Amino acid sequence: MWIEIILFAMASFWVGLSGAMVPGPMLTVTISDSLKKGSRAGPLVVLGHVIAETTLIILLVLGLGWVIGSQWMTMIIGGVGGVMLIYIGYSIARSPVPEEIPGDGEPIEKRGSVLSGIITSVTNPYFYLWWATIGWAFMLKGIELAGIIGVLSFLVGHWGADLSWYSIVSFFTSKGRGVLPGKRYRIMMMICGIFLVFLGVYFIYSTLIT
Repeated sequence: MWIEIILFAMASFWVGLSGAMVPGPMLTVTISDSLKKGSRAGPLVVLGHVIAETTLIILLVLGLGWVIGSQWMTMIIGGVGGVMLIYIGYSIARSPVPEEIPGDGEPIEKRGSVLSGIITSVTNPYFYLWWATIGWAFMLKGIELAGIIGVLSFLVGHWGADLSWYSIVSFFTSKGRGVLPGKRYRIMMMICGIFLVFLGVYFIYSTLIT
């Protein structure tokens, strides 16, 4: 049974990694925060994402999956989420160039990155769609395989994929901060911000035409 649990965790890791690598608001925020705060920003964004997912899992277990997957909830999430992403993108695009970017050994604004992870998760309608379909199917498979241990193996694999990918992104982004002084830094932040704005507009548009 333990071999099956390990294989299940590995499968969860690769499925989670395929989702984590898709460009989206969480990746964009990770890049922008890593430029400002260093390589620790990535794991902190993932922590916020884990908090959001844990809350959603509790709601699913309580039997509220039908609410999450309903059309009216999708419209609300898409509309409100789109507005939030536009606001975050606008804020990032207008971020001033810091006089001195903090090193990895210096203190950073931890709550900002954790909160960014939460916001970019709960405002993304595809976050709920994934958990109402693929995520919930893996949860049920884990229960069938080994009960609570099977569920935990899925979560370890899934969250391990998120942590691995965003830590790598954060690490290499932060190492490139030295070649992004002044104008280059500003351009990178504007690209991140504009991407989030367009993504927010897309969320609102896709909500209106459903």
